[in-house]
Amino acid sequence: MKQQVHFITLATDDLDAARAFYRDGLGWEPLMDVPGEIVFFQIAPGQVLGLFDTEKFSRDLGGTIEVGGVSGLTLAHNVDSPSEVERTVAEMAEAGARILKAPRQGEFGGVFHGLVQDPNGVIWEIAHNPGWRVEDDGTVVFG
Repeated sequence: MKQQVHFITLATDDLDAARAFYRDGLGWEPLMDVPGEIVFFQIAPGQVLGLFDTEKFSRDLGGTIEVGGVSGLTLAHNVDSPSEVERTVAEMAEAGARILKAPRQGEFGGVFHGLVQDPNGVIWEIAHNPGWRVEDDGTVVFG
């Protein structure tokens, strides 16, 4: 198996609230939107974030797994400066996110970050880390 991920799909208790947050609040453009079922956003070359109605997500898994809130997971959005962390966290809060951790210097790895939670419980880390970069070919380099 190749080391890659093309879709990240999250069960979403309130698809309308998720759509409103990402599309209307943050200005993201849906790649595909199926009302009452799922909305997809292209988040990087070859990578899509899907927000799937929880009930339909559970049925798609065969109804054998209990599906509910997202935990033990963060989605990270990295930016170029601490001031951009502050601005992005404020924009997300204005769009309806709840600030979990106001932007500040992190305890680990030299990161300056803030944490917000979208209306369906998805936690986003908005971070500036001068110790990593993304090359033109998409390769992540640490150090």
